Amino acid sequence: MTDASMPETSPSSKHTSSLLQQDVRTKKRNASEARFKAYGAIAIGIAILALVALMTSILANGSSAFRQTFISLDVYLDPAKLDKDGTRDPEAIAKVSTFGYAPLIKAAFDKEFEKPEIGLEGMKSSEAAKMISKEGPAELRRYVLENPDMIGETVRFDFLAGGRIDGYFKGRVTMESAERDKNVSPEQLQLADQLKAAGLLKTKFNWGFLTRADASENRPEAAGLGVAILGSFYMMIVVLVLALPIGVAASIYLEEFAPKNWFTDIIEVNISNLAAVPSIVFGILGLAIFINFAHLPQSAPIVGGLVLTLMTLPTIIIATRASLKAVPPSIRDAALGIGASKMQSVFHHVLPLAAPGILTGTIIGLAQALGETAPLLLIGMVAFVRDFPSAPPEGFFDPAAALPVQVYNWTQRSDPAFVERASGAIIVLLVFLLIMNAIAIILRRRFERRW
Repeated sequence: MTDASMPETSPSSKHTSSLLQQDVRTKKRNASEARFKAYGAIAIGIAILALVALMTSILANGSSAFRQTFISLDVYLDPAKLDKDGTRDPEAIAKVSTFGYAPLIKAAFDKEFEKPEIGLEGMKSSEAAKMISKEGPAELRRYVLENPDMIGETVRFDFLAGGRIDGYFKGRVTMESAERDKNVSPEQLQLADQLKAAGLLKTKFNWGFLTRADASENRPEAAGLGVAILGSFYMMIVVLVLALPIGVAASIYLEEFAPKNWFTDIIEVNISNLAAVPSIVFGILGLAIFINFAHLPQSAPIVGGLVLTLMTLPTIIIATRASLKAVPPSIRDAALGIGASKMQSVFHHVLPLAAPGILTGTIIGLAQALGETAPLLLIGMVAFVRDFPSAPPEGFFDPAAALPVQVYNWTQRSDPAFVERASGAIIVLLVFLLIMNAIAIILRRRFERRW
């Protein structure tokens, strides 16, 4: 074919394109990508707003639980009432009940009523003494039992103010609501203002919220988290001692030594299924095995720890296996190539490299167990516990509470002061979870190795 026979093409018929100019399809693709990024940013923004709203609500309602109103009085520890024989015998002093200490508090109020700047016309000192918490005589009795040499002296003692008086200075109680409340009167609130002006009433940090035991429904101002914190600590010890070695050992065997057959496939499927089982099912299992069959005591940290161990094991096994898989096969091959045994290659090379992920998974599992409530309710840890558990190992079998159960318990009570304390307990629980997650991050960075 000659050049003359070739068809001529006009410049206008050629397809022209430029890298600097987007065509229609490129514009659509870029617009779709921009929309996807915007959706992701909106989702993150909504999540952050929801978290901020949740934390703001918890902090607003619970921060006041860490402050408490106290009334300071000069109390004369009358020997005629506390130690009639004058022997200072602890057993004889212990026989005086809290009813014997109530008149001492009333007498201290009588002295304050003699001052011209304190007291209301027509109000009796006995009515004013009701402003002090019903826990006041018990606190004074504990002080005397710990310090019997102070009998016969006048001591300055800080008494817990009643829940309504405390709520008045926190904004929960007003003069209008006091008129309809049988537990407080407007005159008592006016007297509280006078005591505050005289320096006898003050609001300060409430260490007792972290160290006291729970209190009855009539004494919300005396309720604390001491038993619950100690019970949760004991349970975490049980979970750590049992779940970590068992979970890591099972993971190493399944990942490094077990043959790949139908039996191990069934085990792996069941482990994955157990990780998705609702926690209350583990509570039913613990109730049937540990309490009804093994006859372990109810509401004991050992039972709670065993139940939480069963619940935490799948999480630890899955996290450990993922960490072992993340170690390159070349590490194993190199160790075996220079004469190491299978066990030496695993424990000397693979396991140290997987340690950061194992520790992170373990701590996350413990943090999940710390916040569980449903399984603990079924084994009786919702019971009202006033006495602190003993030191280990006896303390593992003593009755105790747990932080999430204590939150649930307080939300079931009618007094508004318990709602405040429930929010405060949530703050304490969140602080524990934050610390545990921070420890997981620190350990991961501390033991992380590069290959």
